[in-house]
Amino acid sequence: MGEVADPLFLELRPPLSAEEGIVEADRCLECGGPYAAAPCTLACPAEIDVPGFIAGIAVGDPAGAATTIFDENLLGGTCARVCPVEMLCEGACVLTHEGRRPIAIGALQRFATDWALERHQALRERQEPKGHRVAVIGAGPAGLACAGELAARGYAVTVYDEREEVGGLVRYAIAPYRQQRHPLPAEARALRALGVEFRLATRIDGPQDLRLIAQEVDAVFLGVGMGEDADVRYPGDELPGVWESLPFIEALKTGRAPRIGRKVVVIGGGNTAIDVARESVRLGADQVTIVYRRTRAEMPAYPYEIEEAEQEGVQFQWLASPARFLGTRRLESVVCQLMSLGAPDTSGRRRPQPLPDSEFALAADTAVKAIGQRARPEFTEWIATVDAATGHTADPKFFAGGDAVNGGASVVEAVAEAKRAAEAIDEWLR
Repeated sequence: MGEVADPLFLELRPPLSAEEGIVEADRCLECGGPYAAAPCTLACPAEIDVPGFIAGIAVGDPAGAATTIFDENLLGGTCARVCPVEMLCEGACVLTHEGRRPIAIGALQRFATDWALERHQALRERQEPKGHRVAVIGAGPAGLACAGELAARGYAVTVYDEREEVGGLVRYAIAPYRQQRHPLPAEARALRALGVEFRLATRIDGPQDLRLIAQEVDAVFLGVGMGEDADVRYPGDELPGVWESLPFIEALKTGRAPRIGRKVVVIGGGNTAIDVARESVRLGADQVTIVYRRTRAEMPAYPYEIEEAEQEGVQFQWLASPARFLGTRRLESVVCQLMSLGAPDTSGRRRPQPLPDSEFALAADTAVKAIGQRARPEFTEWIATVDAATGHTADPKFFAGGDAVNGGASVVEAVAEAKRAAEAIDEWLR
């Protein structure tokens, strides 16, 4: 499955050839056994038998390897591309304790799942129909995974999503150098083969729409994700050249990349801010600066991604917060104010406090606010209280999981929550 050929969007983790896959798989020590799981498996939120699927690749059985992956993660192809493996399975690889390079688990998982999806290999065997219907709201990772798990158990599952394509944040809000579009179409096709029905371009506008759907089914899973960018405004927000992070990334992923000019300022400290900055480098910006109001130690982005951004030339302005955007016909500069760290806030991190008379300006042709996302208020009635172990809400007919519940985590964590919810739905309906 080919990705976009534009060099601006070359993948961070390119695919392995068949020979490379076997050579890499042969490096695996196949840790673990009947009495203790391997560290890489323990580090995987989806609980994939990592040594098991790698052993399949090593002996030339990619179909069996893919089966092992799909047994635990129906979105194994997508997760292979976007998982923070450095913090999970690869970070736990025992080879690192010997000063050696960890097994390229993400690349091997992609090798096996791509092989299987290209050949239309079934994700699972579908059980006999149960006679119950389930509605899934949201075709993002949590919704897709829950739908597939339930369909495999024999339930009639219908997925609703306002977008015309499946994938949610993976399709529209994860930087294209991680994943442009594939393998989402193939995963959707495989889910349809499993029995999942999709009703795309169908917006659920509020509680009334949701209640109408609930009347027609036996259970509802909410995998609605987060909403729009956080509503943080500064004077000059209306200037051309000032972007919110989600529309910016969506423009890149749908072939409408903006002209960003030579100098870009990114506001925020999370992984999305890092993605925007690194994509800006790929779009040709000469100077990209991330403005963060705390220090490097408090920055929520993954440490290895901060280092990779620095290696690509991204600069960081620590202990600074934007005050306003300036320009005549379009953005020309971002005025910032220096900060100091005071007493801890509710998050436990020290609260930034502005320093008097410390304003300075950063020249900018483009500024992107990557400050986080808002919750979706139309679903608050159900997701305000969710049992983390089962995904069950206060309404017995409703379950929830993914970013809407955890506030924004990794794709594989959304898959793990969806698996737990699907099991709870199955038990509840039976």
